[in-house]
Amino acid sequence: QVQLVESGGGLVQAGGSLRLSCATSGRTFQSSIMAWFRQASGKEREFVAGLTRSDNTFYADSVKGRFTVFRDNAKNTVYLQMNSLNPEDTAVYSCAARDGNIWTRRSSDYDYWGHGTQVTVSS
Repeated sequence: QVQLVESGGGLVQAGGSLRLSCATSGRTFQSSIMAWFRQASGKEREFVAGLTRSDNTFYADSVKGRFTVFRDNAKNTVYLQMNSLNPEDTAVYSCAARDGNIWTRRSSDYDYWGHGTQVTVSS
C-alpha cells in the first residue's frame, strides 16, 4: 500500500522556520516527480515546490528564495525547508507523487497524496 505521510507542521511566528517531511512507503519514489502543494482556508490548492526525476527544483514565485525542496533517498523522505515564514504561508501543506515522466505543477496530474500537515504563521 502506497503511503505519503507528512509531518513537521505547527505554529510559528512570522520570520520563523519550519521543516516539513514527507515519508514515503509502499514503493520507491527515489526517482519520482514529487511536489508540495498547499491550501489555505477558503482558497484553491496551489503549487509550492517540486522535484523532477533528476532532482531539478521548481518553486512558486511566492516562496522562491525562502523555501527549499529536497529528498533523502536513504530515508525515502522528501523535505520542504521553509524560512522567513509570513502569515500568508498559513495553509495545509500536502506532498504528492507522480508516476509520469513529465514535470507538471498541476495538482490533478499527481497520483499519490498525503493527508497534509497544518502550518500556521502568526503575525
